[in-house]
Amino acid sequence: MTADRIRQARESDHPAIVDAIGRWWTDSRSPEQARELALLVPRLFLQHFAGTSFVVDGDTGLAGFLVGFLSHDRPDVAYIHFAGVDPRRRRSGLARRLYEAFFDIAARAGRNRVHCVTSPANTGSIRFHRAMGFEFVAGDGEVGGIPVHSNYDGAGHTRVCLSRRLPAR
Repeated sequence: MTADRIRQARESDHPAIVDAIGRWWTDSRSPEQARELALLVPRLFLQHFAGTSFVVDGDTGLAGFLVGFLSHDRPDVAYIHFAGVDPRRRRSGLARRLYEAFFDIAARAGRNRVHCVTSPANTGSIRFHRAMGFEFVAGDGEVGGIPVHSNYDGAGHTRVCLSRRLPAR
């Protein structure tokens, strides 16, 4: 296996990312639900935020990706919209490396916070973000002792909001 190299995403990566989401998330969702999840990463993210998004190509195709952007309205904030790692590569440090690449680009752009959102049912995501130094953002309720934001993405779509401070540069 060759050494993984993180590179800036390109619009042409979109089909591989959508395909990966449809395959990689079937461990926790039906194939139809995984395909629907891919709709959260439309091509426009790679048309407009490729400079703050990353891809890792593995020996057999896409190994991981991170789609993020610098907030236009909150000049101190960067946002990680979606990230994924091939299930065969999870727990290898690849997700950490993708996040650290994003933290670096956000800090160089003068951002001091990174935000992200996940589902309260996605306990693996919550554990990962907490291990990466993210803190819960107080919400209007709790699920399993975790603060949540009711109806965050519409009626019935409760989410966990997380935030991480970046070191001053």
